[in-house]
Amino acid sequence: MGNIIESKQILVVEDEEVIRNSLRRLLERHNYQVTTAITVQESLDKYNLDDFDVIISDLRLPGAPGTDLIKATITPVLIMTSYSSIRSAIDSMKMGAVDYIAKPFEHQELIDTVDKIIVLDSNEINHSTKQESEPPVQGMVGSCPQMIEMFRRIRKVAQTNSTVLISGESGTGKELVARAIHDLSGRGDDEMVSVNCAAIPESLIESELFGHEKGAFPGAKSTRTGLVETADGSTLFLDQIGELPLEAQARLLRVIQESEIRKVGSVQSKKVDVRLVVATHGDLKQLVVDGSFREDLFYRINVMTLLIPPLRDRGNDILELADTILRNNCEKLGKKNLKFSDLASKAIATYSWPGNVRELENSIERAVVLTESEEIDEELFNFSSDEKPLQTKDEPEAIHQSAEGLSLEDYFRHFVLDHQESLNETQLAKKLGISRKSLWERRQKYGIPRKKKS
Repeated sequence: MGNIIESKQILVVEDEEVIRNSLRRLLERHNYQVTTAITVQESLDKYNLDDFDVIISDLRLPGAPGTDLIKATITPVLIMTSYSSIRSAIDSMKMGAVDYIAKPFEHQELIDTVDKIIVLDSNEINHSTKQESEPPVQGMVGSCPQMIEMFRRIRKVAQTNSTVLISGESGTGKELVARAIHDLSGRGDDEMVSVNCAAIPESLIESELFGHEKGAFPGAKSTRTGLVETADGSTLFLDQIGELPLEAQARLLRVIQESEIRKVGSVQSKKVDVRLVVATHGDLKQLVVDGSFREDLFYRINVMTLLIPPLRDRGNDILELADTILRNNCEKLGKKNLKFSDLASKAIATYSWPGNVRELENSIERAVVLTESEEIDEELFNFSSDEKPLQTKDEPEAIHQSAEGLSLEDYFRHFVLDHQESLNETQLAKKLGISRKSLWERRQKYGIPRKKKS
């Protein structure tokens, strides 16, 4: 055991000083490095809980129960409780505690329990290391440190029932991560239910999510089962959670807090067993400040957070991913022996990829379709015009200087709105250094309609 437990970090959360100090001395005698805290809040404020190998916590603590730590970390949590609270200990196990031990306990019993947790967790880490060449997210390639850590956390989080918040820019693969969490969980045999909150009209979203009774509103000609109830026993993935209206947020909060739903127009509630995974590409904290997202719901969904790094921060992953996408497209489109030119590879590696993996996939597929040789040239990507509009000879220098500090969307929006009265679409595209088709696509993407002819 000595080699296994060497330098392992233990956090002890116990409000009784005598027990806390006794546990510290006992664990340190067995070569563990021990940190202590008195309450759950102190633990959260002072430490990164994921840095520890095991957390030992009393069940009853001032302010909040020790079980709240289970929701806040992927580290195994061992719950201590009295003999009179065995029922509560069993409930703790259901909530995700790795084990429990009843007080008063024998010293050797505690050490044996901690050793067992360390061995099991070490075996899981070793198994995960062997699996690193096969990431848990189907279709997601990555070997940079940020991706390896994310894959590790996905495997850990999947084994719990905690709500997960996936955060990442548009096009990073949030639904792929959600599906991986579902597939690796105990609910993986059932179908995951996916909902894009921004794709459902606000007037229908409560009915879609929670169902409605016949006659609940005009047009409700029959009773409808909502998507939350459809996900009973499985996983519900809510993409773009920040787009959920406040009324629907209140109903979702009830699902999380009470594990029950109430259909629109009903006075009866129904229990549901749903694992919730949500995603956002925006800043939910800012939405809370703005009053468009409930603060209590934010804290309920911000239990386990997974941050998907943007493609531009993933180093050599970009070229590795580009090669994989190229092979897949060649197979799909029946083209063989295609490769990137040296200049194309350099352009791919240095471009900022604001649309992330989705943009990379679309760009490579377009290049495979258009190429007339076995070597894909950088000109097929048109990166320079995407990243910074090209300046033509008759373009005022001040226009380009005004773009400094603006996002691509802001610059494009300002330029088009300022010039569409004096320039037709062909002239606008030429000024921006893009094709008419690209101009149309960006109008659609950024919601900029063409000026109607009078």
